Amino acid sequence: MKNWIIFIISFVLILTIGISVLVLWEASSPFTKIEKQAVELAISSDSIKTADDAYVYNGNKPYVTVFGVDEEGVEKAVFVPITLDEKSIQIVRLDEGISEEEAISHIDKKDVKEVLHTKLGYEEPGAVWEIAYINKSDKLNYVYILFEDGQWWKRILNL
Repeated sequence: MKNWIIFIISFVLILTIGISVLVLWEASSPFTKIEKQAVELAISSDSIKTADDAYVYNGNKPYVTVFGVDEEGVEKAVFVPITLDEKSIQIVRLDEGISEEEAISHIDKKDVKEVLHTKLGYEEPGAVWEIAYINKSDKLNYVYILFEDGQWWKRILNL
């Protein structure tokens, strides 16, 4: 009887772990697919020659931000809409704006407990850095800083 109980508990535990892994794998599949399509579109539209990184940015309109280098060796960020509309692609040269480190330096370090992520995205005023962080009061905060000049665009505090 004891062996049956151990077998059933082991079986249920392995089944739970297997289903959890499968669910997590399938949940990330749409992001992986759209990122791959956006990279292909950015390259085929001659915006960049090679792509280094890509991620989904969910702002007012969702974009895939693709980082890469053009034929002249200039580093660029290409913002491809989720709709994959080639006419709506936006491009910025990374040397014409502030870096990720400079964007982080614009937030109040005294209040930051942990920076969760920093993403370059595209919004109404143009390219923006989205910085998500936890403050000393354990509240979630989002700060949006303009890529062009490092000015504050929007803050969402204490969520």
